[in-house]
Amino acid sequence: MDRVINFNTVSDYSKFNKNETLHPLVSIVDLSKAEPRLGYKMYFNLYCVVLKKTNCGDLTYGNSIYDYQEGTLVFFAPGQIAGNSNEAFYQPTGTALVFHPDLIHNTSLGKKINEYGFFSYNTNEGLHISDKEKKIVQECFQMITSELNQSIDKHSRKVVSSNIELLLNYCDRFYDRQFITREHINKGILEKFEELMLTYFSSDEPLTIGLPSVAYCADKLNLSPNYFGDLIKKETGKTAKEYIQNKIIEEAKNRIFGTDKTINEIAYELGFKYPQHFTRVFKSRTGLTPNEYRVTLN
Repeated sequence: MDRVINFNTVSDYSKFNKNETLHPLVSIVDLSKAEPRLGYKMYFNLYCVVLKKTNCGDLTYGNSIYDYQEGTLVFFAPGQIAGNSNEAFYQPTGTALVFHPDLIHNTSLGKKINEYGFFSYNTNEGLHISDKEKKIVQECFQMITSELNQSIDKHSRKVVSSNIELLLNYCDRFYDRQFITREHINKGILEKFEELMLTYFSSDEPLTIGLPSVAYCADKLNLSPNYFGDLIKKETGKTAKEYIQNKIIEEAKNRIFGTDKTINEIAYELGFKYPQHFTRVFKSRTGLTPNEYRVTLN
């Protein structure tokens, strides 16, 4: 998979997939028109929303491989690299919405595009949609296509960006539904997180790595940081950072109560660079300093 294809413009993506470019900043691309292809890497300088309706190859993203299933949406943002790992020719199918960042500059969507965290999800965290949801997505695509088939005027950019915003708002809703319907999977991830914390604090990693970060935990759980954060928020009502800090404080309480080590020693063992930082975090969570907590227990 050495071949790298750069998509810097909407025209680049449309031409690669043998589609006509009706607007320089946005296109709805029928992937079935593309020629059969082998594995390759893609660099996106665009936003891309892909609706895959059949198995069309294993897509890699980071260190993960994802096998598309029918009715799956995957999202890419500028600066991201993805790739297809197929070793045999295959025929792509499905539909892609691709748009340049310039399209949404100074628009309502442009001001909130970073709020759609799923653009930073891994491909194995794709949005699996029902037939009813797929129909809504296709209708959004059709509205954008209809507008692109009109003559470009001063309203075109605003209308198209509004329709894209509508689509992304629906995707936000569908992801909320997916977090709920995959609750048993989410519980399994939380259990693995608990095991991860136990392993972490029983090892030497706090001394070498420091405090466990959201990115560290997400990587160990084979999740993207954004997906991990959203999952924790949906399941616990806390941010991922708050949730991790709670686990650190629980471990700190056990060590304060269960050992005769100094507070400074405990702070360093937990991964804090400075004992003062440990004291501030502990007090913000418990209302007591570590020393006050130890005295209270005794």
